[in-house]
Amino acid sequence: MSRAGLRLHGLLNRRVGIALLGTAGLIAAVIAANLLGIYLLGSLEHWARWLAQTSGYFLLWRLCLYTITAWGWRWMRRRLLRREPDRASRRRLVRTEIAGVVTIVTLECSLLLRDL
Repeated sequence: MSRAGLRLHGLLNRRVGIALLGTAGLIAAVIAANLLGIYLLGSLEHWARWLAQTSGYFLLWRLCLYTITAWGWRWMRRRLLRREPDRASRRRLVRTEIAGVVTIVTLECSLLLRDL
């Protein structure tokens, strides 16, 4: 088997397939929720108005999700650093944490600026 074939086989393993399937399921659920909301409220304009009126509740929901994610991250971080106490692991974690915080701040700022 060629090197390219081995690399491709490594990319298409079971974990990647499960992750892709989960992502596709999540996207399908989001689309279904939006279509259901539009159907129940009668039009896209009513759906958009309802989303705008309840945006505070969605912010609270996101803050709860961020809190749960941060708690899970701390738990996972402690376990990983016990298992791999080297400096490279710590640097990888810090880079991942910075990327996660920047992503969340960018998302929330874009939502805030959209509502202004």
